[in-house]
Amino acid sequence: MSKRNSQAAKTAARERLRAEREREAKRAKTRRQIIVALSVVGVLAAAGGVGYAIVQANKPDGWEAAQNAKLVKPANSSGKDGTTVVIGKDSAKKTLVMYEDPRCPACAQFEQTVGSTVDKDVEDGKYKIQFVGATFIDNNVPGVGSKNALSALGAALNVSPEAFLKYKTALYSTKFHPDETEDKFKDDDYLIEVANSVDGLKGNKKFQTAVKDGTYDKWALVMSKKFDADGAKYDFQGTPSLVMDGKKVTGSDGKSTPMNVQEYTAAIDKALKG
Repeated sequence: MSKRNSQAAKTAARERLRAEREREAKRAKTRRQIIVALSVVGVLAAAGGVGYAIVQANKPDGWEAAQNAKLVKPANSSGKDGTTVVIGKDSAKKTLVMYEDPRCPACAQFEQTVGSTVDKDVEDGKYKIQFVGATFIDNNVPGVGSKNALSALGAALNVSPEAFLKYKTALYSTKFHPDETEDKFKDDDYLIEVANSVDGLKGNKKFQTAVKDGTYDKWALVMSKKFDADGAKYDFQGTPSLVMDGKKVTGSDGKSTPMNVQEYTAAIDKALKG
């Protein structure tokens, strides 16, 4: 190889090496730019995620939001807030006010033992009943089932007084009423399952939508406040509690709610005469 050709080859090699280095430098620069861009996107996404998480954490849950929601009164209710729920014949001269918490085991016992007698008395026009729902068990045994079931009772009342009474009976039945520590009533699907055992509510899409949408959640909270106020007035020790003509209806001990048919009938007859 001539000296000139050798020099030309070396020059060409150096030029190829320089060009390759420039291309590699450009590729490295591009990689750095991509990495920086992705890092920025990651930081922004993380910041956005943290911001979203903070917003979600501070966002009120369903029952906190219900406190500020618009009050929807069920049909077949009366009073300023729709919390006066009176069922019975107009000819009945007196009204028995009945205070119950949906999760209350004593209320379930009362309904299972005395409930049919109450229903018959109301059907016979012996007296009317006024229902007042409580939710204090949600505080004592943490949960939301009392509130959720009371809201569902509002949805049943909106269908008819008969559906309301039958649904209340079903909720307290041995088949559906859960242990006090088991918050099954928090589950809308379970409340709908119970309702599907009740004429007028079975397959009732309007009722089911009201339960799932929490249409009567605000109503349940307002109703619960009514119980709190009356409970302080009458010094209730729990539920069930009964009042007629502004006086507590009690069993033979003069203190407790009558929990069997014989004591209940005697207490009611005495209250009706008084």
